[in-house]
Amino acid sequence: MAARPYMVAANPNGDETTVVLRESLPPIDWAVSDEPVGYEVAVAVMEKRAAQIAAGEATELIWLLEHPPLYTAGTSARQEDLLAPDRFPVFKAGRGGQYTYHGPGQRVAYVMLDVRARFGDVRAFVEALERWVISGLAQFNVKGEMRPGRVGVWVARSEKGPGIEDKIAAIGIRVRRWVSFHGVSINVEPDLSHFSGIVPCGISEHGVTSLADLGLPVTMPDVDMALREAFEEVFGPTRQAVDPMALGDPLR
Repeated sequence: MAARPYMVAANPNGDETTVVLRESLPPIDWAVSDEPVGYEVAVAVMEKRAAQIAAGEATELIWLLEHPPLYTAGTSARQEDLLAPDRFPVFKAGRGGQYTYHGPGQRVAYVMLDVRARFGDVRAFVEALERWVISGLAQFNVKGEMRPGRVGVWVARSEKGPGIEDKIAAIGIRVRRWVSFHGVSINVEPDLSHFSGIVPCGISEHGVTSLADLGLPVTMPDVDMALREAFEEVFGPTRQAVDPMALGDPLR
């Protein structure tokens, strides 16, 4: 899908929409953490940055990182879907969705954007996230697809049998004061057995996969480059920013 030269934003004076030229929107900060980041630390960074964006005190941010092994429970998580509660730490997440796994070899992209300024509509924003992930995967000749009623990005596994699909990426966001946080996760080369401690996103009839599982020896920098290129096609320009973890421990 070709990139649009504009974004659609809500008109604060009524229900109509206003066409906003892409060039009129500021570049979005793009930061990468090279070391694993604890979940509680990441949430603290996101919540602080989202509040600053809403107050007009900070620029928007895309933050790429990896977590140590852990499970998170979204707002729709069912206790029976946590199959191994003592395997890894479990955190309640304010994002939508159910249980998911994060760990080494998985690229997590936290998305702190002004949804009202760029889209004016949460549904359009979520669709843009989906296009972003699918476009990024396409750069590795992976056909990612969305499925109604099934959260995430899916890959058909015809070699496993007719109708078999595995999830390669998860999407879960929260929007507060029109600013998003949480985001997407893409399986690059995680230990897929770690997903067996949960029912991922509440879906038991399909499995999970990764770029490595698909036979693609892709490095994390490769994925980061593809994600940034795809992101700019969908959302507009980015600029390199300092790793948030270089600014100090937000829990202190």
